[in-house]
Amino acid sequence: MTTDELEDMLDRAARRGAKAALAELGLHDAQAATDINDMRSLIAAWREARSTAWQTMVRLGTTALFAMIATAVWLHLKGQILK
Repeated sequence: MTTDELEDMLDRAARRGAKAALAELGLHDAQAATDINDMRSLIAAWREARSTAWQTMVRLGTTALFAMIATAVWLHLKGQILK
């Protein structure tokens, strides 16, 4: 068997394996490209939602901290004014 024949045989085997793997995943038809694009969009949306959730949590924590500090300052000043 020559090198070219071996490479040809390996190429055919790789293609068959790839087709079988895609068929097993349900990505063997004409809609496969659309399905993959939809999955990528879904993953991108998930990442954006996760990032937005973390930003919201940090903002909420920061706002709560500033509110507590403002309340403490107000109570301290109110106590000094009433004396």
